[in-house]
Amino acid sequence: MNTKTVLAIFSALSVSFLSAAGPRQIWVSPEGAESGDGSFEAPHKRIAAAQRQARELRRLHDESIGEGIEILLADGTYEIIEPLLVRTEDSGTAESPTVFKAAPNASPVISGGVQVEGWSKVKGTIEVLNPAAKGKLWMAKTPRKNNNRFAFRDFWVDGKRANRAREGDGDDLRRILDWDKEERVGWIELPEFGDFSDPNGLEFVIHQMWAIAILRVKTFEAFPEEGKARLSFHEPESRVQFEHPWPPVVLGGKGKPGFYTAKNGSSAYYLTNRLELLDEPGEWYLDEDSNTLYYWPKEGQDMATAKAVVPAMETLVEVEGSLDAPVEHVHFDGIRFENTTWMRPSYAGHVPLQAGFFMYDAYKLKIPGTPDKAKLENQAWIGRKPAAVSVYAGNDIVFENCIFQNLAATGLDYLWGSHRAVVEGNIFRDIGGSGIVIGSFQDGGIETHVPYDPADERELCTDARIANNLVTDVANEDWGCVGIGAGYVRGINIEHNEISDVSYTGISMGWGWTKSVNCMRDNRIHANHIHHFGKHMYDVGGIYTLSPQPKSEISENSIHSLYTPSYVHDPNHWNYIYLDEGSSFIYVRDNWCPEQKFSTNANGPGNTWENNGPETSEAIKEAAGLQESYRMLLEYVN
Repeated sequence: MNTKTVLAIFSALSVSFLSAAGPRQIWVSPEGAESGDGSFEAPHKRIAAAQRQARELRRLHDESIGEGIEILLADGTYEIIEPLLVRTEDSGTAESPTVFKAAPNASPVISGGVQVEGWSKVKGTIEVLNPAAKGKLWMAKTPRKNNNRFAFRDFWVDGKRANRAREGDGDDLRRILDWDKEERVGWIELPEFGDFSDPNGLEFVIHQMWAIAILRVKTFEAFPEEGKARLSFHEPESRVQFEHPWPPVVLGGKGKPGFYTAKNGSSAYYLTNRLELLDEPGEWYLDEDSNTLYYWPKEGQDMATAKAVVPAMETLVEVEGSLDAPVEHVHFDGIRFENTTWMRPSYAGHVPLQAGFFMYDAYKLKIPGTPDKAKLENQAWIGRKPAAVSVYAGNDIVFENCIFQNLAATGLDYLWGSHRAVVEGNIFRDIGGSGIVIGSFQDGGIETHVPYDPADERELCTDARIANNLVTDVANEDWGCVGIGAGYVRGINIEHNEISDVSYTGISMGWGWTKSVNCMRDNRIHANHIHHFGKHMYDVGGIYTLSPQPKSEISENSIHSLYTPSYVHDPNHWNYIYLDEGSSFIYVRDNWCPEQKFSTNANGPGNTWENNGPETSEAIKEAAGLQESYRMLLEYVN
């Protein structure tokens, strides 16, 4: 589409919009020019150029600003080469916000992806190719981003996530044979096909109760006569994996000292990221040495015309201020955020504690006990996944009518020092990690079980409204992530969201595993519709909490339809509502679920339960989830 066509569309759609009094408008279009002045007739090509113009208008107190500034994005894809950094100087005010907004009838996409082109069918013989894939594969050279080759862990064809080549699909997972913490090796069944004596690139993914671990295989010793293999792993993940006590690798029926004994067999696992494992339609493999991408198309896919996209960026937008100079009153409206990657597992593995937060270091105390918890045996220092959009020290930062999809890690994350956030009317779908995350999780240099109660309360995330969002098909790569995750937060209102197809928990609130009163209080989880959760993990809750949260409430939610994966460690260890360690002073009332299946593990005092279960009124059940004016979001996935 050329510039004249774009302007004609703008003109047809926007005459009344342009003539109306209101905010100062700055226009952007993928068909714009670097020399554009931001006018309707000469839009900018880059969002950052429009942002700079808006910043200068603010600095000069330009009279044209009026009721705010709208940076209007025309239809099309904005393939950025670095994250859009929203600074303190981009701030608006309550009466005059800065708004990044879709132009009328447009659906602009901010993308970190690059299209893969030049596909051809694989010809000749590839020695290591699985017999099932012979004659079925297509190949293409990997693209460049900003003149650089790049690796990736995600791949989408016509907007649908393709599966990285792996052994075992669906519920067809094998189980670990043995796990030696002293030697730091694991024993597994010998794969049916493939020579992995040189295991370069091979990854070992373990199902561990409520989290998975991704370990890069260092050595692979086959014992064909016994039908098994012994694996060791690269650092740093090997040390963390074998030293941390929770979540453990489980061994069914053996009862070895120091191991949790599973009721349903040992921990499940799968191998991934080798061409030998590419054995069915919809799978892909990246050969980094030759910069070649292999793919077995699904039925009906034509690689000559398909839109094949790989991600090159981890973060698309960063809103970043400071406690003394926060970013304020910036809105995002009607924008799509797509195609991000997350590469840490490829160079450091991934060993999470919970909810996808990975451990830099973790071990079991020889002499248990800390000042806060006399019997604590578990020490862990954790890190946080990147998000497609992150907010750090931002007040009144709003996301509405946006779509977060085809992402590798977290969708939207308010990390720290953010107040009065509004996240409403958005769609979060096909996300490898969690949909929405907010608050401190003691990620960084502080041990994660130490209660968080900062002297400077500006550090907290407070008074957020997360409402009427559709969160679906999330945690589909890192199975231990959640639909909506809130850490140490205060005054958070999570209400009327629809959450479905989640690999682990629907809504998780709290952190710390402590009974000590901390900064959390006045939180509300109300009238959400949570269903089809626990797709891959157990020890799960539709709603899950940790640690004291005085004057907090879980009310009028509808929770049902748990998945039943065959390989979970304990098939009965699931709950509709799960108040876990230290949960205290929480009012749980009028929640509908088909049976009274709840857990109160190691709770503190002050929890109150009233009228929860199938007897809760039908009216409460029907009112849960998206409110009427937002139910059109369901059409997006139906």
